[in-house]
This record gives sequence, C-alpha cells and structure tokens, in this order.
Amino acid sequence: MRQRKRILFVINPISGGKKKTAFNKQVLEVLDLEKFDPTFKITDHANHAFELGRSAIEEGYDAVIAVGGDGTINELGSAILGTDMPLGIIPEGSGNGLALYLGIPLNESAAIRRINRFETAEVDTGVVNGRHFFNIAGLGFDASVSDRFAADNIRGPIGYLRSAINVLSDFQPSTYTLLIDGKEYKKEAFMVSVANSPQYGNNAYIAPQASINDGLLDVCIVKKFPLYLFPKMVFHLFTKSADQSEYVEIIPGKEITILRDEKGPVHVDGEPVEMGEKLEITIKPRSLKVIC
Repeated sequence: MRQRKRILFVINPISGGKKKTAFNKQVLEVLDLEKFDPTFKITDHANHAFELGRSAIEEGYDAVIAVGGDGTINELGSAILGTDMPLGIIPEGSGNGLALYLGIPLNESAAIRRINRFETAEVDTGVVNGRHFFNIAGLGFDASVSDRFAADNIRGPIGYLRSAINVLSDFQPSTYTLLIDGKEYKKEAFMVSVANSPQYGNNAYIAPQASINDGLLDVCIVKKFPLYLFPKMVFHLFTKSADQSEYVEIIPGKEITILRDEKGPVHVDGEPVEMGEKLEITIKPRSLKVIC
C-alpha cells in the first residue's frame, strides 16, 4: 500500500463571518482518504497561520491547506514560500480574490475535491517592504477601508461595504511619486494598487489584464475623480473594465518605488499594515506552488 500524503488544514475560525464547526467532518467525507492523511489546526491569534506553516515544514507535511480568506492564504503562503510544499485553498473569506482568479470553487465540497486531484501550478509573489503578497497590495482609499474593516466587528462583504462607505465620506486623495522600472511618475491619486492577480475579491477587477505568473506587477493608479462618479467607478470594477476608465492608469513593472507624504496603512492581501513614507516593491517569479 502506497504511503498517504500528510496534509495540514489550517482553519481561520472567524474568516468571512462563517462558522466552520462542521468543516472537519466534511473533509473526512469528501477527501480521498486512501491518498491523504489530514490533520486539522485552528488559528487563534495573529500570524498563527504563518507559525503553523513553518511547523508543517519541520514536521514533514506534504501540503498545507488554507481554510480562510486572502489573509490566511498570505500567512501560510509566506511561511512555505520558496519550498516544494504546495499550498491548497478552501475559500472562506470575505472576498476570496486569489481563489476566484485560480478558479477554485467557493463551494466547500467542490474545493476539497479539487485537492483530491493534487494538481499544482507555480505563481509569482509580490514583496512590499519585506512583506509578501500574492493577490494585491495597495495604499490610499482601499488601504484605509481595510484598516477600518479590520477594526470592525462585522465580517463578510456587508461589513466591508459598510467600512467603504464610512471611509468614503471624508477621504481625500494624496500625491504620490512612483518609480517604475526606472521611469518616474508624479500622480495625485485616490488610491494606488499593485496587483499580482486581477481582482480584489467578489469579482471586483482592478487590473483586468494582470496575471499571477507573468513575472510582472500591475501598478493601478486611480486618479482623483468627481465623487458623483463613484458608482460608475464601481461599475468598472465589476465589469472588468477598470482599464477603460479615463481615471485609471495601469503600468506594469518589476521594480517599483512609491513615495508618499506620510506613513500610514498599506493593505497586504487585504490586511492593513502600517508602513512608512517609502515603499519598495518587487516580484519573485514562480516562487509559490499552489494546488489548483
């Protein structure tokens, strides 16, 4: 009898505002137990998924599975980056941007069956001031929304929408100096997003042409626009047409520096991180294996 692959499911119990009390039972019903030997661990503090990922390497697991949103994926992916250990995803977040791009089903049972296939692909990793991101990093409006959302007690899309509306009421654009592959730009912007994959989540596409394995990051500059056009800007996001707006400029690059007037939050795969006035952003091509 061939040896079963040992896989560790790392479960974020609060991601997406969804209860996961029946998740282990579902895995045992759907996962091919002739091929896989599952273990389950639940996160209970910040960066716990990262710690569990590092432990999984030391303990000789064959794969780790993120059961959560883009933040959980970020911690686990950062832990195993550059190793041969693949990352699986059971999408349980508020947006599930990376999973949607990779075509991983949002249905739990279907996502577990995807793991049974155990097919992997190599994806790029972005780095901002030493922090890794696999989906999108950004500053300005979306970073402020992520910061507000993290402090809120309502999870899921409704909580995120509430945070966005609260931030929008008094948000002011900022001036940024960007150096992208040696060329300098000075822009007054509502926000600047650096996209490895095309969408934030919930099928809101900020960089419709972005690819997770092309060795490039798409710098998306959303310029100052009249507030009455906000619904139209949202429409562009959900129709994959942000790059057609006169207020959006997208510049691909590998080596990116962004200068701003003051420190503040930067969202890294949706999680707010306080950073300084200077952001140094690079890409590590095909540096993470993902089960997809």
